Order: sequence, then structure tokens, then C-alpha cells
Amino acid sequence: MTATTATATAASALSDRWQGQRPPAAAEAWLDRAREVADILAADAVERDRANLPPRAEVDLLKRSGLVTLLGPIGHGGGGQTWETAYRVIRIVASADGSIGQLLGYHYLWAWAARLVGTDAQIAAVEELYTAGNLLFGGAVNPRDGDLTITDDGDELVFNGRKSFSTGGRISDLTVLEGVLTGTDTHIFAIVPTDQPGIAFAGDWDNLGQRLTESGSVEIRDVRVDWAAAAGFTEKVFQPLVYNTLNVPTIQLVFANLYLGIAAGAIATAAGYTRTSTRAWPYGGDDKERATEEWYILEGYGQLQSTLWADEALADRAGSQISAVLHDDRGNLTERRRGEIAVLVAAAKLRASEDGLEAAARVFELTGARASANSVGLDIFWRNLRTHSLHDPLPYKKREVGQYVLLGEIPEPSWYT
Repeated sequence: MTATTATATAASALSDRWQGQRPPAAAEAWLDRAREVADILAADAVERDRANLPPRAEVDLLKRSGLVTLLGPIGHGGGGQTWETAYRVIRIVASADGSIGQLLGYHYLWAWAARLVGTDAQIAAVEELYTAGNLLFGGAVNPRDGDLTITDDGDELVFNGRKSFSTGGRISDLTVLEGVLTGTDTHIFAIVPTDQPGIAFAGDWDNLGQRLTESGSVEIRDVRVDWAAAAGFTEKVFQPLVYNTLNVPTIQLVFANLYLGIAAGAIATAAGYTRTSTRAWPYGGDDKERATEEWYILEGYGQLQSTLWADEALADRAGSQISAVLHDDRGNLTERRRGEIAVLVAAAKLRASEDGLEAAARVFELTGARASANSVGLDIFWRNLRTHSLHDPLPYKKREVGQYVLLGEIPEPSWYT
């Protein structure tokens, strides 16, 4: 049985228990559901990472569990949960599989995109569509690439261009497109079905880590969208709100929780190995019978776990604050409040990145040389965290926090702040 088949079989077996059930009502019950999903993913994470196949069974698991519609309206069968819960769900899933945690986190951001920039009618239509259909979002919105070009063709917009990265790729049901209207500096977002002739994925994602995120390049060729579906536009005119700029701090906190989940997985996996396989060091003059009695091993795990708990507390604080404004009336958000939250998110992200990388590397010192075997799979955590934490330069996050502390300045909204 292949790893993908094993995941599919486990997902199907669990779905028998979930079939016909109403979605959990309480946040803690959703976290329990996420832990069930994580247990399934952890069982064959090493094999699936090595196989590097499109994560179709894994996405099916997310759908069967209800996690895909966690933020969706209850009236359409969704969980009706808050972002505060969604961030913790991402962290739990990422502890077992960073790739699938990323897919889920990006999905939550794109599923919320209509609320970020859409009209009331667009929000209602998109949330009913993805929630009732249990659909997964992907996004071709890499700011470092040139924008897609958009041509105004009467009642329709026509998207063309190429993006180097498009997380979700071939396994998504819906894709978020972003481009610039020809002859203007107007950016337009639109949600389109992924499975159509005008969207061609290259299948060329082959990086060090996050191997199952389907984040390869995509060609967009004459994809047509009704002007009525241009997010936030009425009569071809966009009405901006400060709320529109929450997309960046929202996704940056997805990153922080992704990293914390990966770090938690590294520590838990290493601890399990230490308990069963690591040998005590017999040449230190303080011989121990078991590795779990070694003072430097106990000290090491104590340091890594206490740091992780502190970082999780910071991320939860940021999650509580951004969740409050994400679920508030869109017109209430001020530039100052938005900036203060962005600074807190930046602090959470930089701590999660630096401390997570340390944990993912340090665990090898606490498990021993034999733990470097490919069959153990401890390398996955470092590879995943190292790969995604290069998304945007961490020193700029430190500068944002520093400018706020020293000068009281908040970050100017951009594609990365």
C-alpha cells in the first residue's frame, strides 16, 4: 500500500464516523477534529514526503473532516468559526504535515478574500459556493512576479500572464487571480474555477521542503470573468476600505502558526525517538542508563519546549486581536489599529521563524546520529520550515517592530506588510 493510498484509506475510515454528523459547535471540538486529522497525516508523513505526489488524498481528508469549511457560514453547512480558531487548527495540522498545514492556511485566506475586498453580494455568493460545495481554494497571486494583465472586454474581463508560484495548483477547486487592468494602475481580484482550459499548471514545484503544496508555476490564458465578479467593484469602480489591507497581516500570521506547528511536530517526533531509540552517552563520567536521564537532553527539550510555549502565547495574542477586527464591521477598522496589529503579527512571525528553525535543527543533537537516517524523517521539519520561512526577508519584520517601538510608527500597507 502506498503512502497516498494509506492516507486515503484512513480518511475514508474516519469519514464513516463523521458522515451525517453536524459540524462541531464549539471551538475546542474543532481543535479535537484537527488533532484527529493530524494523527492520520503523521502516520505516513515521511513516505508521502518522499513520494512527492499531488496531495489529493490529503485534501480529501481535509474536506471529509469539515476543516475546509471551518470559517464558512453555518447556514450553508460551515463551521461558523473565527480566525482565532482557524489559526490554531493550522498549527495543529502543520505539526503533522507542514505542506497540508500550508494548503489549509492559504485556503482560509483566499476563502476570506471576498470579505476582505468584495461587495456584500459577492461575499454572500462566494461563501455559499465554497461552503456548500466543500471547495478548496488556491491562489495565483505572487507579488514578486509581474502582474497578470487584464483586458476590459465590455461586460467581461480577460486575464493573461504567468505566475511562478500558485499554491494549491492542480488540487484546488477555485483559484484566486489578481492582475492590473491594462492602461491603468487598478488591481483586480477575481475567483474562478480551477479546472478550465485557460489555467495550465506546469507541475514544476520541486523544492527542498513543503513538497506537497502544489506551489508550482501557472499560465493564465484568456481566462474570462464577468465584471460583476471583480471583487469589490460596482459599476467598474472600486471603493477602498482600510479593512481591504488586512490580507497581508492575516496571511503573515498564517505563516507564524505554520512555523510553530512544524516546530511542535519536530519536538514531538524527536521526543518520541529519544524515548525509544536514543542511547545514553557512556563517556562523560556521569553515566546514565537511559537517554531520558541525560541532563543535557532534559535541558535541551526543556529549552525548546518552553520557547515554543512562549511563541505560541504571542501568536495566540496576535490571533485574538486580528480575529476581533476580521469579524467586526468592515468600516470600523482604523489605519492605526491595523498597523498595531501588523506589528504584533510581525513580532509573532519573526519569533516563530527563528525559534522554529532552531528547534528543527537542535532536535538532532538531542536524538543522536542514528536519528539522521532518512527512515526517521526528522529532516522534514527543518526542510519545510527553512523553505517557507524564506517567503519574505525576516530583517524587515524586525525593522517594522523596531520602528514601532522607537518611533511609534506603524507599517505602511504593502504586499508584504
